[in-house]
Amino acid sequence: MANAKTPSDLTRPISPHLQIYRPMLTMMMSIVHRITGGALYVGTLLLAWWLLAIASGPNAYATFQAVAGSFIGRLVLFGYTWALLHHMLGGLRHLIWDTGHGFGPAEREWAARATLFGSITLTLLLWIFMYVMTGGLR
Repeated sequence: MANAKTPSDLTRPISPHLQIYRPMLTMMMSIVHRITGGALYVGTLLLAWWLLAIASGPNAYATFQAVAGSFIGRLVLFGYTWALLHHMLGGLRHLIWDTGHGFGPAEREWAARATLFGSITLTLLLWIFMYVMTGGLR
């Protein structure tokens, strides 16, 4: 058995590291999809706070309204809206992939761009619509 090769004698492929990969839009969208999922998990606490404030009475709701209506509060709610829409569109992209469609390079790139553009556009349109319907900043 002198001729038997040990695992250390074999040439093993070296797994590529993140430093080797060139960042691609589809890769970045995958990472952002995971981040938005985590943000939505945390953002659900805001939704729970809102519901508890409604159920607790006018003083609790006024406190929530003061926090949510501040500049920082609105910025957080804007980000939550974007994360929700971005995650939803990313989920639709994955649903299309689950049907066996959209795996070509051009299709993947188009879907990634559509997810990004769509989430930004829908967020802006939703916030503009809500400001128009509620009478704008007060």
